[in-house]
Formats: sequence, structure tokens, C-alpha cells
Amino acid sequence: MPLLVQRENVRVNRTIMPASIAPPAAAYAHAVLAEGSSRLLHTAGVVATRPDGTVPDSVGEQAEVVWTNIIAILDEADMSVSDIVSMTTYVVVGNPMGDVMAARDRALSGHLAASTLLPVPALARPEWQIEIAIIAAR
Repeated sequence: MPLLVQRENVRVNRTIMPASIAPPAAAYAHAVLAEGSSRLLHTAGVVATRPDGTVPDSVGEQAEVVWTNIIAILDEADMSVSDIVSMTTYVVVGNPMGDVMAARDRALSGHLAASTLLPVPALARPEWQIEIAIIAAR
């Protein structure tokens, strides 16, 4: 009979929000301190390509696909969105940033991570309007 080991889910990430500086401009943390983490996950830029190879037209739909893909990567690594400590989001200029931020907020369900949002002239493929890279720690 195999020995069952219950994995301890210890929270190692703590948001850093100094009262001595202005609060963040949206739903994110100024910084996240990962103390005692034993596992780090760094993703490449995750794009809005679905498993069937299609890419939605709108940036809002693309953001939803990107977050679905990120969650699948986290699941595969036995992690969750609450383990995300940092994210960098690249959005092609001219797209509504509100749609991108709303998708992020839905995916994170109140979890705060350090976040950088950059408008860029283009991404590697013309159909891609958004790309997100994350770092997670547990």
C-alpha cells in the first residue's frame, strides 16, 4: 500500500504596501515578499492561443484565454493564482486597458500580486494583442 503524504499548503507570499507611499493605481500590490518559498515558477509570455490554435479577436476575450492558459500552467505545476507574486502584461497600443485589467481581476479573485502593465507597438504575431508573464512562489 503506497504511503500517502499530505502536502502542506503554507502561505509564503506577503504583500508589501508601505503606508509612506501612494497606494497602487489598481488592484495589485507594490511588491510581494516570498519568504521560505521552496518552489518558483517562471512562465514565458503566455498568449491567447486556444488549444485548437484559434485566437479571439477582442483583447478582452484574449485576456480571458491568457488567464485560462496561465491557470492551466499553474495547475500543472501544482500551484494556484494565490501563488502568483509578480506579473508583467504587454498590451498592443490602442486596445482598451480596462478589459485587460477586468480579466486579470476576475482571474485573481481578490489576490494581489506585483503587476506591471506595458503598452507595446506589437507582439510576435499580429493576431496577438496581449501577452502575460508571471512568477509564482510556494
